[in-house]
This record gives sequence, structure tokens and C-alpha cells, in this order.
Amino acid sequence: MKFLPPLITALMLALSLPAWADVSRDDAAALAQQATGGRVLAVDQAQREGRLVWRIKLLTPQGEVIVVLIDAASGRRL
Repeated sequence: MKFLPPLITALMLALSLPAWADVSRDDAAALAQQATGGRVLAVDQAQREGRLVWRIKLLTPQGEVIVVLIDAASGRRL
């Protein structure tokens, strides 16, 4: 039972650490902008199928508002 308090403390510390994405917010916005030629309106983090993604809302040159999802780990467009 002596190992239980340190184990609980270690678990709490591990769970409190932020999840760092490999692709930054700015990089995701740039990728979406290059792919669509649009103007970035907003960038938010979201979850899709258990993965962290960047959700980028853009205004296309044709005047349409679209949403592009970029995988935060790989930078691939979903």
C-alpha cells in the first residue's frame, strides 16, 4: 500500500499535462488556406473519431464559407 499514493500522484500529473499537437494552429491554417485559396475566418481544436484535429473555417474566392479539418498529428486534410 506504500506505493499507492506515489502512483496516484504520478497518474494525476500525467493526466494534467497538455496534449501537444505536432501541427500548430498557424500551420494548420496555412495548409487549409493553400489547399483552398480561401481566407481563414476561424481556427478551433476538435475531436474526430478519437483524433485531435484543427477545424478551419474559410471564405473561398467564390464567396462560400467552408470548413476544412486538418489532422493535428500528421497535417493531412480530412
